[in-house]
Amino acid sequence: MSATGYIQVRAYASTARFPLKDVAITVTSADGTAIAMRLTDRNGMIDPIEVPVPDKSESQEPEPPEKPFASVNLYARLKGYEQVEAENLQVFADTVTNQNLELIPLSELPNQWDQTVIFNTPPQNL
Repeated sequence: MSATGYIQVRAYASTARFPLKDVAITVTSADGTAIAMRLTDRNGMIDPIEVPVPDKSESQEPEPPEKPFASVNLYARLKGYEQVEAENLQVFADTVTNQNLELIPLSELPNQWDQTVIFNTPPQNL
């Protein structure tokens, strides 16, 4: 049986936490299949994205056969800002996973205009 979890994104400029509008957000499953694509609003937010996850009941015993969360990857792009990738984000059933994205203006990184910052989330010890 499967359930639904959610991922919520907030994108902002690094120094002032100024919300960034029109950041292209892509969420994919661990195998690279696209789950959703969104643009942030003027508050730097997107509506929560539904993610298929294992049901809570499948993780109520020691050493469950399936991990109790779904792993997703998130990509953020906005012209004039450093690209951000967040890998292995964990989404649980009936829960909203909040992901803050700090995008650095390229003007602060003149020699790294094509750099992508990658954040890898290790699995939780459950």
